[in-house]
Amino acid sequence: MSDINVMQKGWAECNIGELVELAQGVAINAKTNYVLSDKKNGIPLLKINNLLNNTVDQYANPDLVPKQSIINKNDVIFTRTGQVGEVLTNKYGILHNNSFKVIPNEKLYWNYLYWYLKSRKVYNYVQKVAAGSVQKDLNHSAFKTILFKYPENIDEQKSIANILTAFDDKIELLQQQNQTLEALAQTIFKEWFGKYQVGDELPDGWRIGKLGKMANLKSGYAFKSNDFVELNSKKALKIKDLKGNGRVDLSDISSVSDEITAISRVKYFKLNAGDIVIAMSGNTTGKIGVVPPHSNEVYLNQRVGKFFMVDDKLNSFLYSFLMSGNYEEKILSMGYGSAQPNISPSQIEDIDIIYPDNETIKKFSDISNPIFQKVLDNNALIQSLTKTRDALLPKLMSGQVRVKM
Repeated sequence: MSDINVMQKGWAECNIGELVELAQGVAINAKTNYVLSDKKNGIPLLKINNLLNNTVDQYANPDLVPKQSIINKNDVIFTRTGQVGEVLTNKYGILHNNSFKVIPNEKLYWNYLYWYLKSRKVYNYVQKVAAGSVQKDLNHSAFKTILFKYPENIDEQKSIANILTAFDDKIELLQQQNQTLEALAQTIFKEWFGKYQVGDELPDGWRIGKLGKMANLKSGYAFKSNDFVELNSKKALKIKDLKGNGRVDLSDISSVSDEITAISRVKYFKLNAGDIVIAMSGNTTGKIGVVPPHSNEVYLNQRVGKFFMVDDKLNSFLYSFLMSGNYEEKILSMGYGSAQPNISPSQIEDIDIIYPDNETIKKFSDISNPIFQKVLDNNALIQSLTKTRDALLPKLMSGQVRVKM
């Protein structure tokens, strides 16, 4: 969505460098003396992967680093190396030098600054001005050339930010609910079935069988480079879209042409909400995901497999099984032995599963299927809220849509 050409009354426009200062994170090298191995005397050291994945693998001594590198709740963080252009807030720790803190002056409300930097327009711009072909790097001078529009009234900035934050709060609430539901399903699965291992004496009517008796795994269609197009409603799910722990991200999915999706072999790999998919090569081998509800036609690309269920009512049982016992890691280890991990459908289908008797599996499915469906419904609502928020963002940030204060 492009900005309107006429400047709204009460709005100003300038390079962002006139409104902010940048505080660089701290460097790590052989002479570094502030890195700690545990948190006893330190606070989290925040590299890009830690920021994006909410993880901590190192700590640092806050007394030995510049105070400006310490991040608190309302600080705005902008990643500048490698994964350039990610914007974060509500973090606490010591910032690594692959990011910097963006410090607004008195003219800007911190949360308005955060949302403005989250816009697609800013993201696209910094990709162009960041230096480097192999690994991008955004220096301070380039960042400060970002064109920035803002209402001069701080209260209007706060109102805009509050609207967008309300969407995020609802999305976060739904994501937390999903985590609770999935944890509940896993608890039930482990309580019912986790106490039995292959080789144990099983209850009457239970047996050991192969995963392939429950579902056939097939790798997706081998789309060629000229099958991909700039923008279309027909999409191809690639291995990069599987994020692990059951999550499939359709926000940056690739488009393919209408012509290729008309082929019957491609139609065979059309994906529906609730389909279980798995990464089958590279370092992501073994990552498992559930296709969320979607409005576009989505087809499966090669290197990603889909489980074609013998009985769709067993979807939640298979998913619970795959998400139990660290199967993502086990499947990755099965793929080693060459330069790049690679797994075949037959290897997955050959995994042993303890099959309970029909009555037990029906009782479990009667409990787990509604949980599985509720997660899908929540994901549909998350997608709708995200789409609305993203459509509203450029309009609010240009003054095309004004808010009452």
